[in-house]
Amino acid sequence: MKSMTGFAKWQYNLNETKYTIEIKTLNSKQLDANVKLPADLREHELEIRSMLNSLERGKVDFVISEEHGASTASHIDNELARQRYNELVALANDLGSAADEKMLLGIVLQQPDIWTAADDATLSDEEWKSLADAIRKTICDLENTRLLEGNILEKDFVKHLDLIEHYLGQIPQYESERIDTAKERMRTMLADAAVKEVDQNRFEQELIYYLEKLDITEEKVRLKKHLDYFREVMKNEEGSGKKLGFIAQEMGREINTTGSKANHVEIQRLVVAMKDELEKIKEQLGNIL
Repeated sequence: MKSMTGFAKWQYNLNETKYTIEIKTLNSKQLDANVKLPADLREHELEIRSMLNSLERGKVDFVISEEHGASTASHIDNELARQRYNELVALANDLGSAADEKMLLGIVLQQPDIWTAADDATLSDEEWKSLADAIRKTICDLENTRLLEGNILEKDFVKHLDLIEHYLGQIPQYESERIDTAKERMRTMLADAAVKEVDQNRFEQELIYYLEKLDITEEKVRLKKHLDYFREVMKNEEGSGKKLGFIAQEMGREINTTGSKANHVEIQRLVVAMKDELEKIKEQLGNIL
């Protein structure tokens, strides 16, 4: 089981340029990849996005930054810088604002696309292949962190599932008392209605009908099966987040029905405790791949 939350960072030196590759993922219903690349790698964006498709789901922030060595130091594209500066001066004049030349120059110098490497060539096929391998290694590291986070969540789920099963196992001790209470309630109702003679057979039939309406045997059996199925899917199926969400919904339905039929204060308390544990599971299910 994997979490959708993860982080990985890899640094790779190629010739005299150091590339830093960072990937951060958060939970999302679909794969939503935000890719930021330096200018000399933009032609490879589609290939990089294809690699990121292996992450299946999640909000992905993928960034590659680069630091050039002395021989590949960046320089200013003078023509583009002059054009940007003149545009800002013209805009300031149009707005009737005095142009602060030093401030406007600083704004221009902060724009990354006016800086170009002295060796302004794209990567060769061999260089790109090496960098692509580094990207794949970073994705692999990210997957390992997601798996580790998923294992932590799995242990947490098991704890809450065990508690739900524990509370479910405590219900039967109150069921005989629940029947006695129902009988007494019906006798009280008849007494209050001043019914002097009661047909015992008819009374037993009505009582059985009443108790069948309150019977929670099926709900208990189905809830136990859902608990077992949740454990099975969690342990044996990859990409199970949505499926586990559906199973949790079914568990909630059985718990709610048990509560509506409980008619007993101690069983109601157990139902509340089961609901509390199920909510803790649901809070984390959104992070599961």
